[in-house]
Amino acid sequence: MNNPLSKKSYDFSLMIIGVYKNLIASKKEYVLSKQLLRSGTSIGANIAEANGAISKADFSAKISIAYKESLEVKYWLSLLKDSDYLEFDVFQNAFEKADELSKIMFSILKTTRIKN
Repeated sequence: MNNPLSKKSYDFSLMIIGVYKNLIASKKEYVLSKQLLRSGTSIGANIAEANGAISKADFSAKISIAYKESLEVKYWLSLLKDSDYLEFDVFQNAFEKADELSKIMFSILKTTRIKN
């Protein structure tokens, strides 16, 4: 991994894949969990694209997409918890990691947009 954010987002993707696998295997929940899987793995994919950006504007746009995906992940996690598909400890761990990613990316966006 190129940097700490890339590593954290990759590890987060792996965790989300595990949550998804558990939801489909034990809860037979396929719709909400698929949304979680898509948005949760999209964060790292967009960060990877940002790392290969061809301009500062391209970098900022990709980080912005990843940031919005992290907000979406928190929504799906909350919905899965409140609909009794997700245990609180699993929710809390994933939500805290998503929130950490959100805060890092928001800080990056503030810094890159202030400079431009």
